[in-house]
Amino acid sequence: MAKPLLLSSMTLACSMALSGCAVGPDFKSAAPAVQTPAQFARQEARAGADAAPLPSVDVRDAAFWREFGDDTLTALVRQALGGNHDLGAALARLQAADAVLSEAQMDRFPTVTMNAGATQQKQSQDQLSPGQPRSTRSYNAGIAAQWEVDLFGRVRRAVEAQQAQRLATEADLAALQVVIAAQVADGYAQLRGTQLRLQIAQANARNQRDTLQLVERRLQAGMATDLDASRARALLLGTEARIPNLQAQAAVLQHRLAVLAGLPPGDLIAMLDGARELPRLPAVPRADTPGELLRRRPDIAAAEARLHAATARVGVATADLFPRLSIGGLLGSFALGGNDLFKGSTATSSVFLGLDWSFLDVGRVRARIAASEAGAAESLAQYQQSVLQALEETENALVRANRSREELQVLTSATQQRDKASKLAQRMYQGGTIGLYEVLDAQREQLAAQDASSQSQVEALRNSIAVYKALAGGWQG
Repeated sequence: MAKPLLLSSMTLACSMALSGCAVGPDFKSAAPAVQTPAQFARQEARAGADAAPLPSVDVRDAAFWREFGDDTLTALVRQALGGNHDLGAALARLQAADAVLSEAQMDRFPTVTMNAGATQQKQSQDQLSPGQPRSTRSYNAGIAAQWEVDLFGRVRRAVEAQQAQRLATEADLAALQVVIAAQVADGYAQLRGTQLRLQIAQANARNQRDTLQLVERRLQAGMATDLDASRARALLLGTEARIPNLQAQAAVLQHRLAVLAGLPPGDLIAMLDGARELPRLPAVPRADTPGELLRRRPDIAAAEARLHAATARVGVATADLFPRLSIGGLLGSFALGGNDLFKGSTATSSVFLGLDWSFLDVGRVRARIAASEAGAAESLAQYQQSVLQALEETENALVRANRSREELQVLTSATQQRDKASKLAQRMYQGGTIGLYEVLDAQREQLAAQDASSQSQVEALRNSIAVYKALAGGWQG
């Protein structure tokens, strides 16, 4: 009668499970929790008709750095995405989340165990009945199965929570990819800008050294004063003083890029040494709408997935208010001799239907439910804050990108005029129509203008990189 009883019990439990519902709140999209504007706040944030459009929202742009037209930058980003150790750790966390999810999903199925053993027992002579041997041996083997019938969705909610947590971990990895790619591009722009400033300082030092030599020759000829020579020498020394600091900045940036790429600090010196042209300044990408932005950004997806997980955990805690039904069974063999195992006469079996209900401990259960609900409220607030920060980051990046381009245009024109003024001043000084003070002043202003223009070029590049980062460019998927 054991097998019919087992089958009928399992049939009843399955029908109850299929008709049962999962307690706790059902998660819905968190998007309505934050009111997003139809457009970005400032006109600058909506790029003009000449701006290069981003791929559609469903396309994950995996190579925004190619827009900068620099093969070295492309190689660095690829190396970082493959070798960065923070990304390696994030990938390991995703693999761990996969494993935990697999374990949670196994709770949907019976837990099957197998056991076997041999026992030898020796009793006291005073414990024995007449004719009973003092030493006995016994052998047993069997397979046991136990299954929780998920009447109220405790297991389903636990799996749902872990699925959402796994999605959050995956989105964290994608968000970190965006950050690493942007950090490499930003560091590379700073490095090339620092090398350009170093090149400018060295060129100006050579020019000022030529001026000092001219002044010294005129001093020997009685056509200049010691004051003129001191002024020319002071300007040269001030320019030369810039060079060590710029060299140190370039070295630090090289070290940072190597570590971002997962390499020792000195491994990229040969690759990155020497001044080169700055990467090409790309068009500001179209920002589309705030709603489309939020659908692109993996950090928003991670925040929403964590809210989903927290909501499902409320259901896990709520399920403890209801009884927990489990079914189990055992098939095995018990014999006094090893050769008798698995014979029909030594077979054993058992079936049980268990009910566990902690209704007397309802205070603890409701406390856990309250804690879960508070955790869900915290996750909702974090999601809302993540949305606002994403919108702020994008607004700021777009405004800065457009304004820095305007500044660069003005400074480029100013630098051209300063270069022209310096050359004219030198010719006029050699012709005797102006004094040395005007020449030195023109050279000082020329250096300042060239340095400011180079820094403006770097800022324009960095602001373009910030736009791509805000729009989730570099998401590998």
